[in-house]
Amino acid sequence: MTEMQVNPDFRLVYVPGVTPGKWTRVWGERLPDVPLALSAVAVGEAEPALHQGTADAGLVRLPVDRDVLSAIPLYTETTVVVIPKDHWLAAAEEVTLDDLSDEVVFHPLDDSLDWSAGLPGRPAFERPATTGDAIELVAANVGVLLVPQSLARLHHRRDLTFRPMVEAPQSQVALAWPQEQTTELVEEFIGIVRGRTANSSRGRGAQPAETPKAAPKKAAQPRKPQAGKPQPGKGGSGQRTQGKPRPGAGGRGGTQKRTGGGKPKRGR
Repeated sequence: MTEMQVNPDFRLVYVPGVTPGKWTRVWGERLPDVPLALSAVAVGEAEPALHQGTADAGLVRLPVDRDVLSAIPLYTETTVVVIPKDHWLAAAEEVTLDDLSDEVVFHPLDDSLDWSAGLPGRPAFERPATTGDAIELVAANVGVLLVPQSLARLHHRRDLTFRPMVEAPQSQVALAWPQEQTTELVEEFIGIVRGRTANSSRGRGAQPAETPKAAPKKAAQPRKPQAGKPQPGKGGSGQRTQGKPRPGAGGRGGTQKRTGGGKPKRGR
């Protein structure tokens, strides 16, 4: 059920690696009178913000608590392995989990990948607190790290590179919000991320449909005469046309020309 928006602005949180810029630009065009308050939060802070009501919606990584939150998956990211540029795997176009069997693979506490089937490679002595901390250890040539591609780009360093992983878990980015707080503005943002036009959106940014104007009536055009049918006043409908006899025509009304001219000559 859609409720009226209580807050004067729309509060949106987003996790690292997500870039909401294209959606916030559309928001500003459609609802210039409603400020959109953006907050970057850690992966583990996005869901509590929605539970506690400090955010109206969030661009998060799945899974989330579906008993409390509604969520619309937006896209799935490619998983990559972050390695030093001089690492032997840098020569490969893509990397398999078996390729990491002898590598130390870091598992940071804010990891967004589902490793329920088991992390590949050899575990580190301890888990880094954040992905940023794990990147520093990779740069020190201590081990490697598996992350969504957007996070590898976010933590880019000149001495590091990354390669796509085959058959590794992937991270899904979704729009989530409290089920009991599906407001008009939430509906508006749902329409934006789904690519709806302003007129097809369910939110307050929808424009009223214009009443189509009646097409102008065309002026009556004179009917064209049909071939083979006599027209009134032109010898048709039983009326005979009065006119002068045609010269040289035989029959009545015509002037017959005599041959030889004058009286017949008498024989001598």
